[in-house]
Amino acid sequence: FHNQIGILTEVAGGPAPMTTSSGQFRLRQAIDYSVAANRAVLDVASRQRETWLLNMYEMGRRSIERGSSDWWTESPHRPGGGPRDPRLRDPRAYIVPADQPDFLTATKFVIALFGTGITVHRALDDFEAGGRKYPAGSYVIKTAQAFRPHILDMFEPQDHPDNVDDERGMQRVPYDSTGWTLAFQMGVRFDRVLEGFDGPFEAIVGHVSPPHGAIAGPSGAVGYFLSHHQNDAVIAVNRLLKSGERVFWLQDRSSGIASGQTGTIYVPATALATRLLERSTQELGLTVTGVATQPADVGLKLKRVRVALVDRYGGWSTAGWIRWLLERYEFPFDVVYPPLLDAGNLGSRYDVVILPSEAVPHHGGPWKDLPDAAAIPADYADQVGEITRTQTMPALKRFVEGGGTVLAIGRATALARYLDLPISQPLALLPARTFLVPGSVLRAAVDNTFPLGYGFEKEVDVFFDNSPVFQLQPHARRSEVRPFVWFASEMPLRSGWALGQEQLQDMAAAVDVPLGSGHVVLFGPEITFRAQSHGTFKFLFNGIYYGTATEARLH
Repeated sequence: FHNQIGILTEVAGGPAPMTTSSGQFRLRQAIDYSVAANRAVLDVASRQRETWLLNMYEMGRRSIERGSSDWWTESPHRPGGGPRDPRLRDPRAYIVPADQPDFLTATKFVIALFGTGITVHRALDDFEAGGRKYPAGSYVIKTAQAFRPHILDMFEPQDHPDNVDDERGMQRVPYDSTGWTLAFQMGVRFDRVLEGFDGPFEAIVGHVSPPHGAIAGPSGAVGYFLSHHQNDAVIAVNRLLKSGERVFWLQDRSSGIASGQTGTIYVPATALATRLLERSTQELGLTVTGVATQPADVGLKLKRVRVALVDRYGGWSTAGWIRWLLERYEFPFDVVYPPLLDAGNLGSRYDVVILPSEAVPHHGGPWKDLPDAAAIPADYADQVGEITRTQTMPALKRFVEGGGTVLAIGRATALARYLDLPISQPLALLPARTFLVPGSVLRAAVDNTFPLGYGFEKEVDVFFDNSPVFQLQPHARRSEVRPFVWFASEMPLRSGWALGQEQLQDMAAAVDVPLGSGHVVLFGPEITFRAQSHGTFKFLFNGIYYGTATEARLH
């Protein structure tokens, strides 16, 4: 997709020797393999350089030609041949409008494109294309450029064959992720423009940076609104709470910046709050609106939350990505390990415990790759252990019943059966020949009037990797158990491959389960997948604040 030779190498082995059928395999052998492979690549490249360079040039030239004319990209469900629907041809450009609810995240998406060599234009003034008007500051990504296939891959759904049989006459299934459309994962609004056009555009050079924000509204404001739809608003919230300022989520949908947006963030004006918000507009590009009169509303008052992120000795990759997110969005947190959970009394130290997807062995047994405790340096002895049904789960249950919140993501939602929560996972036992959705993007419905769904539209794209889904048991009362994300369609697939997707209809993807004085929040999809699913980050952010937020008047 970048007109180059791409080689992925994976070599067995690590610092510790491993035993193979050929004997001991040490780090030395792994290094030798890599050196030999690199020398082979350099040798072939030097011998075939003219052919390869010419082919790279031809690939780029053909991409530019295709982006400059009518072209239909073939795929398993859109084969070539016969009359072609002009509405299904590839776009001449994609437009990312500047007036979308979270333009800052859309800018992060454009930064990702720009960083891989894509040419991006920014509109210097308002313009019109494809029968629609767009504001200045919008991004325009034209497809008449050398890396056109990569552009399409980031905007268009991935399409896989579903009627291929193997030599045994059985349907072949993908072995890895099948859908990753980044614009979908990041919740970016964009338009496909099928005809050529031009306008007041300039190509971005150097680097892409978010536009500066500003505090709009009257001088002498009594308070400020921030849109909950902006992911980066959570950074401002964390800075305000750290400084002792008051922050609320508004429950009245008529209050706030834009009609229909939910959970608008309200900050009473103080000298310090004003300075912090002015800093956020300049550093983050946030849009803040001052108001002359205080909203006549009761809001959810937020609290500075003590967060524990569960990890293990050596680290889980899913915990690492969440750790990066918590750092990036300036949440106060500690990384904790199973021995601390087992010790109990968690409520004296933390308000929220986050369980990443790998944290809970979903079959109830121990992890297979636990390190030998005797081989671990003494400084790390308190990190060695595992989450168990007999010791850890009772400790987590006491933590929740005492007022804490547990956020379980992906496979970690297996703790629901250990805590005897009134939900089931009806698709978990289905065989792969009946239900299989490996690493794809699905469309789900969101209750955005519920605090855990604040800041979302009524639908959201989620990354789903054979993820758990939930059904309330007959004795569970909806007044107590609250599904707030669910699959409303029998065909939720947006990008990738799905076998038996119709069985997802009406299944819950995320559920809030009160337990004692606290909450267990279950997120089946991978809402923090590799820190790239920006469109669902707010589920994590909302979950962190949710359990300790209390109704209060705004004065």
